[in-house]
Amino acid sequence: MSVLLPMYPLQSLARSKRLFPIRTRSKPVCLALTNAQTNGGDQEEKVVIVGAGIGGLATAVSLHRLGIRSVVLEQAESLRTGGTSLTLFKNGWRVLDAISVGPQLRTQFLEIEGMVVKKEDGRELRSFKFKDDDQSQEVRAVERRVLLETLASQLPPQTIRFSSKLESIQSNANGDTLLQLGDGTRLLAQIVIGCDGIRSKVATWMGFSEPKYVGHCAYRGLGFYPNGQPFQKKVNYIYGKGIRAGYVPVSTTKVYWFICFNSPSLGPKITDPAILKKQAKELVSTWPEDLQNLIDLTPDETISRTPLVDRWLWPGIAPPASKGRVVLVGDAWHPMTPNLGQGACCALEDSVVLANKLANAINGGTESIEVAMESYGSERWSRAFPLTVRANLVGALLQWENPLVCSIRNNIVIPKLLRLGPMLEHTNFECEPLFVSKS
Repeated sequence: MSVLLPMYPLQSLARSKRLFPIRTRSKPVCLALTNAQTNGGDQEEKVVIVGAGIGGLATAVSLHRLGIRSVVLEQAESLRTGGTSLTLFKNGWRVLDAISVGPQLRTQFLEIEGMVVKKEDGRELRSFKFKDDDQSQEVRAVERRVLLETLASQLPPQTIRFSSKLESIQSNANGDTLLQLGDGTRLLAQIVIGCDGIRSKVATWMGFSEPKYVGHCAYRGLGFYPNGQPFQKKVNYIYGKGIRAGYVPVSTTKVYWFICFNSPSLGPKITDPAILKKQAKELVSTWPEDLQNLIDLTPDETISRTPLVDRWLWPGIAPPASKGRVVLVGDAWHPMTPNLGQGACCALEDSVVLANKLANAINGGTESIEVAMESYGSERWSRAFPLTVRANLVGALLQWENPLVCSIRNNIVIPKLLRLGPMLEHTNFECEPLFVSKS
C-alpha cells in the first residue's frame, strides 16, 4: 500500500537544490528538493534502481550510455553470482551489442549450433541446426556470474550500493519516492526502477500479486570438466513422462544441465548439495549416462533446486508497469518459466526500451517521465504477456505424464510436426540503438 507523505513547506528557490527537470502532464516544471525536505537526513537521488541482477545492471548500463547517472541498491554484500547459466538467443545478444558488452562476452562462451531431442532411453527423436532456419540466430549459454560481473564493470565506481536492503516505500505529494533501507538510510528519489526479482518489494507496493507456482520444480547445475568437456555444440533435450532434462555446453570446460519434474507442492527447502545431487540422480537413474556423469561433476556451489513460478499480466486485472515515477523491469514485473529461454532476454529488452524512453523525457522530450513510463509499459506488455503465457503452456505440454499422450508427442508431434522457425519466432526482437539526445 502506498503512503502519502505530508507536503513540506516550500523554501526559497535560492536555498533549494535543483535536480533535473521533470515534465508533468500539463506543463514542464522544475522540481526542487528543499531544505525542509532534507533536514531529516534524506539522501537525494535522481534515479534509483532496486536490485543488481541482470535487469537492474542492464538498465543502469543503458542509462549510463545515455549520460544518465543512477544508483543501484543491492541487498546482498556483493554481486549475487551464484547459480548456473542462462541461454541467450539473438534478441538478448542484440541488446548486449546495443549496450556495448556483446563482443566481450562472446569470446568467453561457445556458440551453439543446434539442438537434439531424445527419449529417456537416449533414442534421438529430432535434431535441428539453428542457422538452417534463420541465419541471424545466435544462441549461447552464458554463466550468470560472468554476465553480472561484465555489466557491473561498465558502471562508474560507487554506482552499486551493497548491503542496501529495501524495507519500505512511500510516495510524496510531488511524485518523489522515499526509500527506507534496512540500515536506516533514507533515499528520496525522483525515479525508482524496480528490478528486484520475482519477490519484488517494489511490485508488492504497486499492488502486484505474488508469482504463482506452476506445478513443477527444477534441479540445475554447472558441470565442470577440467580437461575439456566432450559434447558437441548442441542443446540436448531428453523427454520422459512427467520429467524432462537437458544440457548444453557453456565453454570448453563447463556444461549447464537441468532436470524439471512435476511436484504438486513446493516441498521442503533443501540446500545441502549432496542431497540435491542424490535426488537429481535418482530422478534420471535409468537415463543416458552422460547426464549422470554431469551431475557427479557439478561443483557444490552451482547446484540448486527451485520451484518454477510465473505471473500472468491479465489486461484490466494486473496493475500497470508503472505507478507515478516508479516502474518495473524484468522478473519484478513479468516473471516467467524458463521453457522458452526468454526470462533474461526479456529483461534485457526491457532495459533498453525503458532507458531510451526515460532519456528522451529527462532530456527535454515532449513526454513527461510518467507518460514515458506508461509508454514503456504498454509497449513491453504486448511482448511480455504472450511470452509468459506461451512459456507456461509449453512447460505444461512437456511435463505430460499420460503414457498415450507422451507416445503421441514422441512419435508424431516432435518427429513430424515440430518446426524450428515458428518455435523460435519470439526471438525476432529488433533492438533500437540507444539514442543520445542532441538537446
